[in-house]
Amino acid sequence: MRFRKILRYMVVIGLGVLASGAHAEHADEKAASVPVAINVDWRHPAPPFEGWGTALAWFAHVTGKFAEPQRTRLADLLYGRDGLALNIARYNIGGGNAPGTPSYLRPGGDIPGFWRKPDGWNPDADDAWDWSADAGQRWWLDAIKARVTPRDLILEAFSNSPPYFMTRSGLVSGNVNGLEDNLLPGFETQFAKYLARVTAELERRHGIRFRTLSPVNEPNTPYWFSTNKQEGAHWSPEAQSRMFIALAKVLTEYGMKTEISGPDETNPQTFFVDWVGLSPDAKSVIRQLNVHTYEWIGKSGVRDIAETSGKRLWMSEVDLSPSNVREDVNDMRPAIALAQQIVTDINSMNPRAWVLWQAIENRSSDPKNSSNWGLIKADFSNLERPDYQITKKFWAFANFTRFIRPGFRFLKSDNPDALVAENPETHEVVIVAVNPGIVSRMLDIRLPDAKRGTMTCKTYMTRAEDSLATSKPASCGARLSVHARPMSVVTVVATPRQ
Repeated sequence: MRFRKILRYMVVIGLGVLASGAHAEHADEKAASVPVAINVDWRHPAPPFEGWGTALAWFAHVTGKFAEPQRTRLADLLYGRDGLALNIARYNIGGGNAPGTPSYLRPGGDIPGFWRKPDGWNPDADDAWDWSADAGQRWWLDAIKARVTPRDLILEAFSNSPPYFMTRSGLVSGNVNGLEDNLLPGFETQFAKYLARVTAELERRHGIRFRTLSPVNEPNTPYWFSTNKQEGAHWSPEAQSRMFIALAKVLTEYGMKTEISGPDETNPQTFFVDWVGLSPDAKSVIRQLNVHTYEWIGKSGVRDIAETSGKRLWMSEVDLSPSNVREDVNDMRPAIALAQQIVTDINSMNPRAWVLWQAIENRSSDPKNSSNWGLIKADFSNLERPDYQITKKFWAFANFTRFIRPGFRFLKSDNPDALVAENPETHEVVIVAVNPGIVSRMLDIRLPDAKRGTMTCKTYMTRAEDSLATSKPASCGARLSVHARPMSVVTVVATPRQ
């Protein structure tokens, strides 16, 4: 890139103080810093970003039945403009175990099905359906609709398991052998009708639209066995092909415009196996590629498949907690891990959307066996007097979601710890940089573009002591310097002057 004359303005923001388990810089020591350049390439912007979201599923099933005002506050935190301002939601169509099945699924994992009369169940009979089911998740659909503009709202439906009476094991948690498919042979059309009818009825009753429907989840894995504590089902690539094709036929038969997404595989490597094993007809009916990133190997390969197939790509599920880090809402290490996950996912895969697994997780009752999954920790056991806490992960996520909005385009950067996006209409530029280590960094951010001229920069930082702490607006230009202390996430918003 040919650099034009650069105006140099300084925006210096101190970020830092390490999370537990690491050493902070001492005030009486001369703190060393490492110079880090962030060069931005404007020449090849990514397609418009569609936004940020979460799956509803377990947490919505529980918290949608919380007493007021707690559930409304939670909806504001996730989908309100002063919260995370999410605009995407993935609704989990539950399978549902047989009535009277002893409770064995994890809290929130017992998503009810919408069926009645499982013996001889007929999807075309009105009395085969129970539309009062799943009140918790359905409350969230209304809450999200009330908070997100129609232009930005994107809804996807997905399934973890068929209803129990369509399975070989008679359970929604998987086959006895986790490597064997659990859908009964020949039940693809029945299951497709179940998914399509639920999708259409929820649209009608809630005044919404599901753009996509994913019939399988992490299908070609050994996770889903009958004694598991959550819904799941194994699907070989051949079984996936039959399911995708059956669903496409049913959607056409019902006159629905809902597109098919999938295969929602657990990681890129297994996604490759699925994609190679799918039939040409199955590939042709999938309009959106969904992949989870629970492993990092092969992410750029998923991008290549999306580009060569001409299909929209979503990073549709992930969450994480650093190993050997017990549950602690104030620990920065899970926040840093999430921020780096987002940066590497988007820079490597170029997805059109990035969706967290569960934004709200059940608080652990056993500190020795706890985790830092989720952005908010809540007590799922008390619906009438619910209690919740906001974690540092929430605020690290906000460093991205509040400022990189639907319609922005990601730009290439040569720094592996930075994400850069631009609003193509206003030319506002957002840089999110993560400092995951124990040494301060002096970020040299270079935004060479004479058309933008002088800008106003504002910086937001999340660290151990601060959550989105805001700097005073400062004049900046094509080059700016930001002091990023250890274990911090910083967002710089550069807005052209009118």
